[in-house]
Amino acid sequence: MAPTRFLSALLLLASLPAITEGGLFKKKHRRQKAGTKHAEHDAIHVVVNKVGPFNNPTETYRYYSLPFCDKHADEDEHKAALEEDMPMGAEGADDQLMTASQRRIKADRIGAEKHKMRLGESIAGDRRETSPYELSFHDDIEWRLLCKSTLGTKELTKFKEAIHNNYFFEMFIEDLPMWGYIGDFEDEDAILGEMEGSHTYLFPHLHFKVGTNKNQVVSVTVTTERDRRVDITNVNKPTTVQFSYSVEWFEDAELTWKMRMSRYADSRFLPGSFEIHWLSIINSFVLVLLLTAFLTIILMRVLKNDFSRYMELDDESLEEEESGWKLIHGDVFRFPEFPVLFCASVGTGVQLIVATFFLLGLALTNLISTTRRGSILAALVILYCLTCSIGSFVSTRLYFQMNGKAWVRCVLFTAGLFPVPVAIVFMWVNTIALAHGSTSALPFTTIFTIAALYSLIAFPLTVLGGIAAKNYSSHDFNAPTRTTKVAREIPTEVPWYRSRFFQMIISGFLPFSAIYIELHYIFASMWGHQIYTLFGILFFAFILLIIVTSFISVALLYFQLAREDHRWWWSTFINAGMTGLFIYAYSFFYYFHRSGMSGVLQSSFYFGYMSIVSFAFFLMLGSAGFHFSLLFVKHIYSRVKCD
Repeated sequence: MAPTRFLSALLLLASLPAITEGGLFKKKHRRQKAGTKHAEHDAIHVVVNKVGPFNNPTETYRYYSLPFCDKHADEDEHKAALEEDMPMGAEGADDQLMTASQRRIKADRIGAEKHKMRLGESIAGDRRETSPYELSFHDDIEWRLLCKSTLGTKELTKFKEAIHNNYFFEMFIEDLPMWGYIGDFEDEDAILGEMEGSHTYLFPHLHFKVGTNKNQVVSVTVTTERDRRVDITNVNKPTTVQFSYSVEWFEDAELTWKMRMSRYADSRFLPGSFEIHWLSIINSFVLVLLLTAFLTIILMRVLKNDFSRYMELDDESLEEEESGWKLIHGDVFRFPEFPVLFCASVGTGVQLIVATFFLLGLALTNLISTTRRGSILAALVILYCLTCSIGSFVSTRLYFQMNGKAWVRCVLFTAGLFPVPVAIVFMWVNTIALAHGSTSALPFTTIFTIAALYSLIAFPLTVLGGIAAKNYSSHDFNAPTRTTKVAREIPTEVPWYRSRFFQMIISGFLPFSAIYIELHYIFASMWGHQIYTLFGILFFAFILLIIVTSFISVALLYFQLAREDHRWWWSTFINAGMTGLFIYAYSFFYYFHRSGMSGVLQSSFYFGYMSIVSFAFFLMLGSAGFHFSLLFVKHIYSRVKCD
């Protein structure tokens, strides 16, 4: 038995080098550092990323899920292809052969080998791999054979289905993205699809155009040539395809390396509707200004009349004349039902507001690269983990002020209120992505990294925040009036315009109208191919949203108290958070009327993660509205005489 175990151990040790070099633990390639100053003829790496339907930006697959070339043709194959396409004696053939012999083709680059990626890139669904393209700095290539491949029925069917689904591909040179279409089709019916006489074409030739400035790569584009397209309509007939490429270098003196991403907003491949929209933000600002001024004037006049009436009454006539919001002074500070859930919601909302302000601040100061793929997502994950102590501190302090005893339960609720729904949605959409073989499914290493961040940073900080609130924060609520032992009966007959449902609609619609126009551009960036760079406008719009929500929450709270309804805690939080529900409703409108998205995979990602975004806005705005309303209630009841 012992010799057998010893032999097995030796075999395992002997197999480790093979596993490491070409198997499970194969070393990943390091990226070519962006901004490198190159010498003449330095190797430039083309990194391939993914393919997928243009209208479904989340439905992406590995570049080599389609039968592209993963090895470069050698020099003999290249010369043979030149001789075949341009026989000897034809004008220019000898010159091309001489050029081909002088510029040696190494054919040593292997495709389909994984690249190291950042956390944000993995979250965004990138799966970068090597490619066999041979580019060298400042060396133009008129035409070069990449590989010559005979495609059978299986390979042709893959290409044809991809072309009919409007697949695009994505490549990178030094973190600068390039896009192009795989092929095109002609004479097809929009409803019936492929008909007799229609054709499907594959684009096997790519033309790389690379701009440089001070020996640095500052711009890249890739185009396909329709003149070199190959007809693959008949998938039952094996077709020989020559995949090839050409390279053009030029001096782009007007574009510096630091501004290299600025041109992507004007890229022809991207939709052309992405423009500076100051008009929308001015419109929102004017709306907010008028609305807040209107509400302020009304509330100040009404409250002034109320204060005057209450102050003029003596003690004997007070009870007879007492009406409206002063009548419930003994119940207005009666704590809400489900205090643990309420406090956890308020604390999580404050945490998300702080994390959002930090994120927008970092984006405005360029401390994080807003144009780098996935950097916003990675920063958001890290900022959420680092701000967990804030949310826990706020929720636990409020819970103690409500005379709560089970503070540990409050801390645990705060720790899981937002991450648990995110994890549920993630497990669902990740399972769908795995079933489809999409790169949108996060790899195990990324999942492990995020889980480690939560377990080792977020959760301990949440516990520390709760302990700090328990030991160092004030546990006095400081209510200006005393709460009676028996709750006052709430009037049941109220006009329809003062009903809870109508208030929820108003409180959600008005703030939503202030951000409606800006929301379209944000959706086009989140669920499209546009790059959002106007974070100053976004920062301004977020502040406006919080201001409008808070003012409307206070106004509706006054009307609720005036009808002698003292259950304002949850109603204020829900009213303020209703804008999140309107955002989710708008996501349905955008999906069906403003985008071309379709399919189970894209729909799962879109509606799943939009529910999380809407839930985050519900918590943030609900928390903001509650805090402003609490200040308002304490202020008005501290100004009048109450027994």
